[in-house]
Amino acid sequence: MGDFPKLVTERLVLREVSDGDAGDMLEYLSDEEVVAHLGLAPSITVADARKEVAWYRKIRKEGTGIRWGVTRREDDKVIGSCGYLHWKKEHYRAEIGFELSRSHWKKGIASEALDAVLDYGFETLGLERVEALIEPDNTASGQMVTRHGFMKEGLLRNYEYTLGKFDDLCIYSILKGDKRLYKR
Repeated sequence: MGDFPKLVTERLVLREVSDGDAGDMLEYLSDEEVVAHLGLAPSITVADARKEVAWYRKIRKEGTGIRWGVTRREDDKVIGSCGYLHWKKEHYRAEIGFELSRSHWKKGIASEALDAVLDYGFETLGLERVEALIEPDNTASGQMVTRHGFMKEGLLRNYEYTLGKFDDLCIYSILKGDKRLYKR
């Protein structure tokens, strides 16, 4: 598995999270607006946030994904996460996901993290295709991935069953060659 890769951008450090970050993560994972489109109930305790940390470890160990904690360079506080899941190495594709503390919305932080993670996926992991599955009413995320070159491919009806209901998801994708066109 090797060392966890650290990604550094102008304002951010994307790094491995630990149980010690669970308190920071609880701040945004307990926010109903942040988790509204993640298919998760809001976290209530630090132990709930530690389960998210354990899931990040699990997908990396299994080789099915990698998730970075998004931190600000000046204070190393975890304010969100971004990464890959459902990584299919044999098909050179993965799904990307992200969330960010509401106090950091509309500041370009999620966009900056997404750029770094996409670059890592295409350049280091050798991905050819990255998908984003986004609830239709999550317009902010749909607009952000579109600005990054993702193309909306369609609607997956009743695609997931979470929190006692079926959810439709829009599927967006970007190919490695597309990313060159949208490089900032």
